[in-house]
Amino acid sequence: MTLDGKTRTALQGAGVVLFMGSLAWASVPLYDWFCRVTGYGGATGVSEVAPDAVLDRTITVRFDASLERDMPWQFKPVVREMEVRIGETNLAFYEAYNPTDVAVAGSASYNVAPFQAGGFFSKIDCFCFEEQVLQPGERVQMPVTFYVDPEIVEDRDGKFVNHITLSYTFYQIDLPETEEQARLDLN
Repeated sequence: MTLDGKTRTALQGAGVVLFMGSLAWASVPLYDWFCRVTGYGGATGVSEVAPDAVLDRTITVRFDASLERDMPWQFKPVVREMEVRIGETNLAFYEAYNPTDVAVAGSASYNVAPFQAGGFFSKIDCFCFEEQVLQPGERVQMPVTFYVDPEIVEDRDGKFVNHITLSYTFYQIDLPETEEQARLDLN
């Protein structure tokens, strides 16, 4: 079966549109995967356990907190800075407070700076993995368990990193259905 010029051009055009649409659909998950694998853009690693090696070398980890516009919470790190041994498991806390008279749900996005340290900063446990719901007037401390991978001292760029900043930004999300229903039942 042979196709005339107009039909072939139309099919090629549809193929290009389908291919470009597929790339657009896959771009977000592929970019997220790329950032997690390479540490590009300050994306951190996720681990279940710390490495076996703990080095004598230390690095300063700074903690930063911010809120997206219109997020009614107050949010801050409990300690602004820690001196940690590379490879050692560490625990830091952030504090969130809901000063409003309604329950508010939030989720945190995170980043590590400088970018070349992102691939060596691994979180074992973090509040950013789950949505957080704070009731009116509720104040909570949320833990982050982390380590700096010893491989940072062998990396061409990472070996010069002396300070790492872990930043979180909380943004408001819709209340879970159970929380929303409880709020409606009260009214």
